[in-house]
Amino acid sequence: MSLPVVPSGPCYHPGTEHQYEYELVDGGFFELLKGDNGILVCVRGYPEGLVTCNIEYYIKGNDKLVMSLDEIRQLEEELGEKLSSTRTHACPALKRGGELHKYFPTADERLLEYDIDKTLYEEKSPFQKILIVHSRSLGNLLVLDNLQNISESDLIYTESLMQRGKENYEGKEIVILGGGDGALLWELLKEKPKFVTMLEIDELVMKACGKYLRSCCGDCLDKYKGDNYEIIVEDCVKVLKKYVEEGRKFDYVFGDMTDVPLSSTPQGEVWDFIRLILDLSLSVLKPQGKYMTHANGASCPDALSMFEQQLNKLRVPVDFTSSHAFIPSFMEDWVFYQVTMKS
Repeated sequence: MSLPVVPSGPCYHPGTEHQYEYELVDGGFFELLKGDNGILVCVRGYPEGLVTCNIEYYIKGNDKLVMSLDEIRQLEEELGEKLSSTRTHACPALKRGGELHKYFPTADERLLEYDIDKTLYEEKSPFQKILIVHSRSLGNLLVLDNLQNISESDLIYTESLMQRGKENYEGKEIVILGGGDGALLWELLKEKPKFVTMLEIDELVMKACGKYLRSCCGDCLDKYKGDNYEIIVEDCVKVLKKYVEEGRKFDYVFGDMTDVPLSSTPQGEVWDFIRLILDLSLSVLKPQGKYMTHANGASCPDALSMFEQQLNKLRVPVDFTSSHAFIPSFMEDWVFYQVTMKS
């Protein structure tokens, strides 16, 4: 709760007991109050006129909320009146420290609360933390390193990545980089390709998704080799370099791995990895082939612009188009790229 006027002195509320008060060097103040039911109220005033008030409490099991939303709104109004502020804002309570993971970020790092009611799988592989939870509105949801990846409601993500209806995959040779949830492989196999090779480094992700996300991946993760596909458990960079040495070429390469990062410049380990994948992927494409990938949320124009700058600086000149779609589990528009080599 933010209040743009600093009170002239300590302000107390009936039912709270003063615990601690400190005058800050910059001219502001900090106060700690204790209330009923273990409530702690931290009030901080800034010399510029901002006052923040955080109310913290612990709920056991099925205990009632200490403060209802109506009571929070009432408190907001009372504080605004008592401090003669021109503007106040109360935020819904964050449920911290619970058994269920309910909060995940948007692409531009805003916080979203999900209707998670059950944890189905939780494990740490040698590469990442794997979590599969159940959402009442989305179905089962895969979360990798605390980032939403795909849910049972996200067919639109896979169809946008593969540009279903715009691309013809029949009789084509395809490589998927990543794609451990199996959704892209499953949907591509419906298009009657000649052969699909999937390169996924984390076998634990595939095993978890094969059990808990079957509506997304079908049975394609049950065995690693079929009539027209093969899953290779390996670092895709190593395999791509091998393909380059062998002179192998493909009609499509899909990058279904790392999001384009948020950064001030296109520098760092993730950007180096993205550039390496782009170069290797173009090296194994047929002259009329396409590299298809996801990027980041439409709410991150700077990151998307930096990605496009990298595309324009590749060793091989390319043309590219982009598309976007609203992804239910991301709760936002996501941007996808289609890259071809210039003639």
